[in-house]
Amino acid sequence: MKNKEAIDALGALAQETRLGIYRLLVQKGPEGLSAGVIAQKLDVPASSLSFHLHHLMRARLINQTRESRQLFYAANFDQMNGLVAYLTENCCGVGAAACAPSCEVQPKGVQRETSPRARRR
Repeated sequence: MKNKEAIDALGALAQETRLGIYRLLVQKGPEGLSAGVIAQKLDVPASSLSFHLHHLMRARLINQTRESRQLFYAANFDQMNGLVAYLTENCCGVGAAACAPSCEVQPKGVQRETSPRARRR
């Protein structure tokens, strides 16, 4: 990821409604949600929601698909992982990739195992 991509992604997330949309879509996983459901869950007017969704799409943080007349949105986990990797690439010194976090999409009902260090917190 290049600096400009990271700045675009961070800028897109630096707003309360967009951050809420993104977090909701990350929780939902790869199947995503329809625009109507997002608007309902976050109590956002359709016109405002459209603006925020397009901002997140320009930053490549979410993807849009169409099914008949409905638009569905889902988090772009590759872009999210790229941003996290970019932010942590120098974590623990050069070449210490073990401390860089990563998010893998887990099937429903499967939880990621946490490290012993994380469990102690």
